[in-house]
Amino acid sequence: MSAKFTPRHIAVAGNIGAGKTTLTEMLSRHYGWEAYFEDVEHNPYLADFYEDMPRWSFHVQMYFLNSRIRQQLSIRDSANSVIQDRTIYEDAAIFAPNLYEMGLMSGRDFENYQSFFNNLKQLISPPDLLIYLKASVPKLVDQIQKRGREYEENIRLDYLKRLNEFYNKWIDNYQDGKLLIIDLDRLDFEANKDDFAEVVHQIDTHINGLF
Repeated sequence: MSAKFTPRHIAVAGNIGAGKTTLTEMLSRHYGWEAYFEDVEHNPYLADFYEDMPRWSFHVQMYFLNSRIRQQLSIRDSANSVIQDRTIYEDAAIFAPNLYEMGLMSGRDFENYQSFFNNLKQLISPPDLLIYLKASVPKLVDQIQKRGREYEENIRLDYLKRLNEFYNKWIDNYQDGKLLIIDLDRLDFEANKDDFAEVVHQIDTHINGLF
């Protein structure tokens, strides 16, 4: 009798421009995993947010949080192994605190957001494997410029730099499951087949204990 299949949750984390969506697509094709993507293009607040961060920070974060909790509930109920483009934890551990510390989200809105997230996280589980795409700010800027999204033209360098600092702190203290760090300053998995093969090899090594 064959062993019962247990679906697994793989997630890709990383700063703006790190290539999360691209890697999610590539790994979904390679492994046959069901892909869940971040709802960026349909976020009605995103363009306004990059134009006026203090005014729209709470709105944009609440939209992303609501979108990701829908994903989490769908992932929980899925019979397939899935790969997710960005986790719900990044919103609360990185983006909202960064906006608050930069003075771009009020204390009242930040407390409201954190309280709401703390209630939500009791309903969800962390991924079985977290893949973190680590990149320097120049690398992120280069990739953001290459993809040419109009609403990203106004992203501030100090904003990206601070996000990177929050990401590194979060990853340094991550203990919720298996973690794989991919160094994007060393590997170009999209343009180089050998680099993608190395990423796959590293993933295979990590998930041997999951499947």
